[in-house]
Amino acid sequence: MIDRTTAALSRAFAHANAHLNGLDTAPVCATADLMTLRQRLGRPFEEKGIDPEQVIDELVSDVSGGILGSAGGRFFGWVIGGALPSALAADWLASAYDQNAALYACGPAAAVVEEVAGAWTRELLGLPTKASFALTTGCQMAHFTCLAAARHALLKEQGWDVEERGLVGAPQITVLTGEAAHGSIDRAIRLLGLGSRSLVVLATDEHDRLSTDALVSHLESRKGEPQVVVLQAGDINTGAFDDFGELIPLAKKIGSWVHVDGAFGLWSAASPVKRHLVKDVHLADSWATDGHKWLNLPYDCGIAFVADPEGHRGAVSHRASYLTHDEDARDQIDWNPDWSRRARGFALYAALRELGRSGVAELIDRTCRHAKALVDGMSVVPGVEVLSWPTLNQGLVRFPDLRAGASELDHDRHTDAVIARVVATGEAFFGGTTWRGRRAMRISVCNWRTNESDVRRAVEAVKAVVCKPRIENHFDPVI
Repeated sequence: MIDRTTAALSRAFAHANAHLNGLDTAPVCATADLMTLRQRLGRPFEEKGIDPEQVIDELVSDVSGGILGSAGGRFFGWVIGGALPSALAADWLASAYDQNAALYACGPAAAVVEEVAGAWTRELLGLPTKASFALTTGCQMAHFTCLAAARHALLKEQGWDVEERGLVGAPQITVLTGEAAHGSIDRAIRLLGLGSRSLVVLATDEHDRLSTDALVSHLESRKGEPQVVVLQAGDINTGAFDDFGELIPLAKKIGSWVHVDGAFGLWSAASPVKRHLVKDVHLADSWATDGHKWLNLPYDCGIAFVADPEGHRGAVSHRASYLTHDEDARDQIDWNPDWSRRARGFALYAALRELGRSGVAELIDRTCRHAKALVDGMSVVPGVEVLSWPTLNQGLVRFPDLRAGASELDHDRHTDAVIARVVATGEAFFGGTTWRGRRAMRISVCNWRTNESDVRRAVEAVKAVVCKPRIENHFDPVI
């Protein structure tokens, strides 16, 4: 049995190493289409099994062309990081250890590693020392966890025990946020049973920040009612940050719970150069971020922080007679909605040790410089319009249709077509977005592998597509 395990792991290591070593030369895009992947992988489910190493070899062969190069330095499509060497190795160990990171009793080392890594992260991000934390599957579930704590605390103030009585007949909680809020907020609200109608979207200013006047007006109109204010630390399109120093005190003065969506932007706190963007963010009640974005952990790792540990624990903790609890240890089940769960603390711990404080700061600053260099390089290409210059690691460009009389719809279609053509080159991967009613190409840089050569190659790929002869310069729209 041990020999079979060793053989399978050896094959997996060889394939993984080949994949990582080939990132610089392989296409960033997928080269196999849906039908091909289904045909390869849709084998008959056979009666007898096969050797583990054959399973691995055939799996790698069958998925060939269907793996995006998102682990490499030329992927700028979504806010997706790579995997630092120590984090990747630690994640492999987590699979080998196969600990159920639900209780200290299920995996003592896993529990303590998570305890330490969470505290380090809290300190690195400048959050209150008494804030509780949870490692979740991603920022989606970090929002869920934080807003569950908000629901618990706000309804408790109204004399309502939501964990015991549920939401039927409970006071209505209103969630206020800006126009640029991420869809994961609405999803968390729906999962928590508050309903999308409880979400009130308020106006933002010309910098994509939540309007102070709009917030104050709505807060005052529902004074005394339970309200949550969700603020942004890094908008996904422009990297915009709300004014925490002004908005948080205003919201808390009226008794609202303030939650911060800092999926990637919260990591600005680790950089002396960018730290001013999150000034006063520590005044909030809860914060959500990801480790698999800017910290470059393997998927998956979200992190929830809550200033009120009692509200946090009250919302998700569970006890049962067959469970073993150690009063001196931290049981992870008390802080997150998962029961059986992966020991993702190992990768977080390893990454923080590999980088150290200065390494995290350098990673943030370096990727921000690369984002600026990408937009700078594209800005001088004829047929490229810059919509948003990077203040962080996000930028927006557009590709207007240069034909006489072209409409806004033509510009949108042409932009999507250019993005598709650039991706098809395999040289770089970008994604599209709609910003202020216009289609744009989003530039997002957070991978530790990205270097100056990757930036040059990406700019050249855009230039080669945009600067084709005029007769070819209008592409079919991508639907």
